[in-house]
Amino acid sequence: MARPADDDDEVDLGISLETVATVVDHIRAVQVTEETDPAQLSEDDNSEAALLQENPDDMTEDSLREFVDGLNEDEQAALIALAWVGRGDYGPEEWEEAVRLAAERNEAGQAGSYLLGMDMAGDLLAEGVAAFGLSIEDVER
Repeated sequence: MARPADDDDEVDLGISLETVATVVDHIRAVQVTEETDPAQLSEDDNSEAALLQENPDDMTEDSLREFVDGLNEDEQAALIALAWVGRGDYGPEEWEEAVRLAAERNEAGQAGSYLLGMDMAGDLLAEGVAAFGLSIEDVER
């Protein structure tokens, strides 16, 4: 269960909330684009589906994978562990164990591919952060 972050008991996630928020935003954008029905594209050039497909500056899976894989090993492990906490595999009180196991799981340095392979990864990361009484919604972007 979520526990409030006390001033005395501040948790070090090993990654900045800004970085987590960036990853969450980009995962959500990639996953929404993937879920877009191609039949909607021909209906209206101004439809949400068409607008999601046409911006070449949108974060692609490859660029998101590069961004995550470009983070240091501790940050990659923290992202994986946050997703696990968000999914309910671990609680905040098991954070150190989750990070240790995430680092072992990520020895090949494929955190980007791993996270992209998780359903609703953006939501899982946001829920993982929330389990520590923090919010990525409050992070300036």
